[in-house]
Amino acid sequence: MPSSHEALSESRPRAMLGSGRITMPRKLYPAVLAVVIFSAVFWFYSPRKQPLVIPELEFHNPNPVLPAAGLIIEPIAKYFIDFPLNGPDFAAVFGELGQRVQSLTRWAAQSDSDPKDFLLRESVENVSLSMFPFLRNPTKPDDPIPVATLRQSYQEGSRGIVIPVGSKDFRYAYHLVLNIRTVLQSKLPIQVVYAGDDDLPKSMREKFSAMGEDINFLNILEVLDNKSMGLEKDWAIKAFAALASTFEQVILLDADSIFFKKPEVLFEQTGYKKTGALFFHDRLLWQHGFQERHKWWKEQMEHQEPSETLLKSKVWMDDYAEEADSGVVVLDKSRLPVFMGLLHVGWQNTKKIREEVTYKMTYGDKESWWFGLELCGVPYAFEKHYGAVLGELRTDDDKSDVCGFTIAHVDEDDHLLWENGSLLKNKAVDRTEFQIPTHWMIDATWEKGATKADMSCMKGGLVREVNPNSQSLSALLLRLANLRYVPRAHSNVLLST
Repeated sequence: MPSSHEALSESRPRAMLGSGRITMPRKLYPAVLAVVIFSAVFWFYSPRKQPLVIPELEFHNPNPVLPAAGLIIEPIAKYFIDFPLNGPDFAAVFGELGQRVQSLTRWAAQSDSDPKDFLLRESVENVSLSMFPFLRNPTKPDDPIPVATLRQSYQEGSRGIVIPVGSKDFRYAYHLVLNIRTVLQSKLPIQVVYAGDDDLPKSMREKFSAMGEDINFLNILEVLDNKSMGLEKDWAIKAFAALASTFEQVILLDADSIFFKKPEVLFEQTGYKKTGALFFHDRLLWQHGFQERHKWWKEQMEHQEPSETLLKSKVWMDDYAEEADSGVVVLDKSRLPVFMGLLHVGWQNTKKIREEVTYKMTYGDKESWWFGLELCGVPYAFEKHYGAVLGELRTDDDKSDVCGFTIAHVDEDDHLLWENGSLLKNKAVDRTEFQIPTHWMIDATWEKGATKADMSCMKGGLVREVNPNSQSLSALLLRLANLRYVPRAHSNVLLST
C-alpha cells in the first residue's frame, strides 16, 4: 500500500486520458472538455466580488478509475490559488472567502468519499494551504497533505476541555482547573494550549501537571505556522487552539471562566447535538450603535442567505451591538463543515486580518466565531437567552435591581451554568477583592456602568437568588485557591451537582 505522499506523487491523471491505463467512452470527451473550458472561462472572467458558486454538474462515470471530480474542479482550484484574497482591502473579502470555503467544503467531502481521486485530494490540500497558510505544520514542512494530517491527529471519538493559557492568565486558569477538577469533579481531559516557553514557562506547566491526571499540554507553535498567526495577543490564540487540539469535540474555555455545573453538560445541549457548534450570547447593549459594524456585516453577507439562527438574533434583527460572549465555545470538528468554518474563524484572527479588520470592527475574537460559520453556510446554535447579570441585590424606592461585574449564562433548562469574569469581584480594577454572588437576573434591561470601576446593573426583571449549592461551590473554590476570604453560610458544604 503506497503512502499518501507516494500516492500523490504517482497520480497524474491529466496525462493519462486516452492512454491504455485509463479509458473513458469517447462520447463523454466533448462533455468533459466543455465543462473544463466553461469552468475556466467562467471563473477567470467572474467579477471578484460576485458570489463564487460552483455549477451543479451531472457527470456519469462508468469507469471508477477516472477521477472525474478532480478533473472538473482543477481549473476552479487553480483560479482560487492564482487569485488569492490578499488585500489590500481585507474588510471587503470576508464574504467571498466564505463562498470559497463553501466550495472547498464540497470538494473535501467528495474527496473523503472518494480517496482514490488523488487529483481532487491534491486540489483540496493546495487550495486549503493557499487560503490558510497557518495550516502548514512547522515540524513537518514537507508534508504534502497537511490538512489531512491535522484532521487525522484528532483522536476519534474524543472529547475534552481546551484552555489557552499564557503567563498573564495563569492565576485565573489555575482557579478554573481547580473549579473543574476538584470542586465539580469533572473527569473530562484538559489540554492547556500555549505559544512557546516564553508564553507559558515550564514552571507554570509543572504546577498544572501537579493538579491531577489527564492534564496535558500543546505548544501550538509546533502544530501550526506562526508566520501568519502572529500570536501575540491573548484572544488571537483561541481559534487556533480549538483547531490544533487533539480532541475531536472541544470545549474551549477562557481562563477566567467559572462553572456551576460540570462542563460536559455542554455536549448534551440540544443545539450542540443538532449542529456541532454551540455559542453563548453577550449582553444586549447599545441598540442602534456601531452602525459601521452592522453595515459591514450586511455587506459581507450580500451573497449568503442568513441562517435561521441569525434571523432570531436581536443583534442582527434589532440592531444591538454585540452578539457573542466567546468565553465558552463548543465545537465538533469531526463534522467537516464545522472544521472548515473554523478555518475561516482562524483566518479572521491571523495577525494581519485581526489588526486591520477583525479587532477594529468588533471587540477581539468574540464575533469571529458565529460570523465565520455564518459566512461559510455552517449551522450553529446559540443559547436561547442573552447574557445575564450575576452579582448583588440593590433596592431603591421599592425597586430591586441586580448589579455586578460578571456575565452569567444558563443551560437549556435555564439553570446557571457558567460565568465570565473569574473569582474576582472586578478583575479590571482590583485583583485582591473576591466576592460570592448572591443574586442574578436575565431577560431584562441592562444599564452599563460608565467606567470599568462602575457596576453594570440589570433592571425590570425577575430577581433570582443564587442557590445555596452554587454559593457553596464558589466558597469552596475560594478556599481551595488559598484566597483571603471568610466563607459565608454553606461554605463548608459541597453538594452534588
